[in-house]
Amino acid sequence: MVPAELFARVEFPDHKILAKAKEFQGSLTKPPGSLGKLEELGCFISACQGQVPPRPLNNSKIVVFAGDHGVAAKGVSAYPSSVSLQMAENITAGGAAINVMARAAGASVRLVDVSLDHEAWGDERVARSCGSIDVEDAMTQEQVERALEIGKRIADQEVDAGADILIPGDLGIGNTTPAATLIGMFTLAEPVVVIGRGTGIDDEGWKLKVSAIRDAMFRARDFRQDPIAIARMISSPDLAAMAGFIAQASVRRTPVLLDGVVVTSAALLANKLAPGARRWFIAGHRSTEPAHSIALDALALTPILEFNMALGEGSGGAAALPLVKIAVDLMTDMSTMDDAGVDGPVESEHSVETS
Repeated sequence: MVPAELFARVEFPDHKILAKAKEFQGSLTKPPGSLGKLEELGCFISACQGQVPPRPLNNSKIVVFAGDHGVAAKGVSAYPSSVSLQMAENITAGGAAINVMARAAGASVRLVDVSLDHEAWGDERVARSCGSIDVEDAMTQEQVERALEIGKRIADQEVDAGADILIPGDLGIGNTTPAATLIGMFTLAEPVVVIGRGTGIDDEGWKLKVSAIRDAMFRARDFRQDPIAIARMISSPDLAAMAGFIAQASVRRTPVLLDGVVVTSAALLANKLAPGARRWFIAGHRSTEPAHSIALDALALTPILEFNMALGEGSGGAAALPLVKIAVDLMTDMSTMDDAGVDGPVESEHSVETS
């Protein structure tokens, strides 16, 4: 299977609408450009929706993809894998950080158990954990195709249900290791450059993590041009499903508000699976993980926030969501100069052309 068999062609946000949105910004009761990034965000959402002003973002959806990782057994995380399932139950019960942030931001949360390490099966399950990527493939070919299809299907479900912006989130002990591996593979960055402390590993754990990433990147070194093979070998079922979700959201012309290093690694993969998908991305924040900045640069994205966050779960996207909503509401609710009877700037005599 090749990506073109899974994902339709990605169309870009409407550049003509983008130009009209920028012109509209200039008619509002403020000096042009005075709201900086908020103006850029509002214009971007206009281009995504194909209208000026844009519709308010009233149906924001956070989808958390959960899975365990065989490489966690190598000591690359400060926490045991049992925490993954416990935290999934916490999210389902509404008690996690992402639930609190979602409620504050006016978003809903959906947890997708793709590959947590327990006995379960269903339409959204791929496997019980996955292979340790330093010594074996994360998935079989059948599993990676299933994971991508699950992510694609979930994106379709959410868009069909009216979601106007999607925020992918991650959950799973050890998931920063495949994330850093993917980023290193796609950007040619060395393992010691992409490595971070994850959940707070010590120096010995850091060394083990470097070794695991190095060995995984070496195993996949001949497959950089085959994103499905890369996903099969060195990602995980939850990461692959997330990449499928992000790619399909872009195909469906729906903006994607990204979280931290794990989600952004999946976004890198999504952009390989569906070229041009990055045109639909907004970077919610810059996390403390070194690989995150590398991935943001590769996607040419500037984050909204820099709050030294590294939780995951979609928390960086949820924290940035109110600002994206404000950017849209400014275009929807602010008066124009004409409507409010406000004079525009005084024309300088130096700007008047003489013949």
